Amino acid sequence: MRNWIEQSIKRIEADFQRSADTHLVKLNIPVFRDIDIYLKDESTHPTGSLKHRLARSLFLYALCNGWINRNTTVVEASSGSTAVSEAYFAQMIGIPFIAVMPSSTARSKVLLIEHYGGQCHFVEKASQVREESARLAETIDGYFMDQFTYAERATDWRGNNNIAESIFQQMKQEPYPIPMAVVMSAGTGGTSATLGRYFRYRGYATQLTVVDPENSVFFDYYQSRDASLTSERGSRIEGIGRPQVEPSFQADVVDQMLQVADAASIATIRWLEKLIGRKAGASTGTNLWGVFHVAREMLAKQQSGSIVTLMCDSGERYLDTYYDDSWVAQNIGDLQVYADKLPVL
Repeated sequence: MRNWIEQSIKRIEADFQRSADTHLVKLNIPVFRDIDIYLKDESTHPTGSLKHRLARSLFLYALCNGWINRNTTVVEASSGSTAVSEAYFAQMIGIPFIAVMPSSTARSKVLLIEHYGGQCHFVEKASQVREESARLAETIDGYFMDQFTYAERATDWRGNNNIAESIFQQMKQEPYPIPMAVVMSAGTGGTSATLGRYFRYRGYATQLTVVDPENSVFFDYYQSRDASLTSERGSRIEGIGRPQVEPSFQADVVDQMLQVADAASIATIRWLEKLIGRKAGASTGTNLWGVFHVAREMLAKQQSGSIVTLMCDSGERYLDTYYDDSWVAQNIGDLQVYADKLPVL
C-alpha cells in the first residue's frame, strides 16, 4: 500500500511540474489614477479554475495521511469547480470519485466531472451537501474529502509555490511590487487563510479584503464571531459563500470584509468582458467589485499602489446562467443600478 501511495504522489507531483504558473493580467482602468489593478487568471489551470490548486493539495494531504488507498472511493461536497478538479486527480491515480452537489449546479460543470470519470450525486439545497457527503461516504466505506474542513490546513501557507507566493513573485518588477491589498472571495476559506497567513509570515503590510455574496454567513460571522450562524438559502454565486460557518474560514487573518450584491457580481463580469474580451465566472465579479471599493477608498485618501485579485474560473461554464439574460432576469434581477456604478472604460 505504501508503494501505491508513493506512486500516486509522484503522478500528482509530475502533473504539477508540467504546469506553468497562471498569468497575472494588468487591467487598464483610467479612472483609478496611480492605482494598478491586477487579475490573476486561475482559469488557465488544466481543470479550468482556482480549485485545481486546492484539489491537488487535498489529494496530497489525504495520501500522506494514509486516508486514501487504491480501493478508496473519494466523496466531496462541492458546487462544481472543486469537484471537477478532484475528479481529475482521482482519475489520475485510478480511484472512483463522487461529487455531492446542489441540483442547480451549472450543467457544464456536471459534464466536466463526468468527463474525468466522476459521478454526480444531487441534493436539493446547498445546505445539504456536507451532511449528505458524510453519510454517503460512510455508507459505501469511502472517504469524505471535506474541503470545508481541510482547505486551510492542506496548503503550505508559508510558501512552496502557493498562490500567495506566486502573486508576490510575479509582482516583483511592477511599479508597486507589494500590493496595498489583495481581494478574495471565500468558498471554503482556504485561499483567504493562505493569503492572510502568508502576508503576516513575510511581514508584508498588504491588507486582505474578503468579499462575500448574498445568502452567505461568512460576512455576518466576521462581525459577530457567532459560529452557529446558518442561512436557509444557498449562495447564487457558484463556488463562493456558504450557508454555515466552515472550519476552514479563518476570520482572524482577514483585515476587512465586504458584502456584495449578486447583481453587482454579475454586472461586473459583463463589464470585465468588455475590457478584456473574455468571460469570467461570477465569483470573479464579486472579487472585482471589492477591488473597486478598495480603489475608491485609496483615491479618497490620495494613495497610490497596487491591488490584486483573482479570476477564479472561466465564464464559459456559465453561458446558460450568468450570461443568459432571461436566467438573470428570473433569478437575480435588474443589473443596471450596479452597472451604472462601474468604472467608465
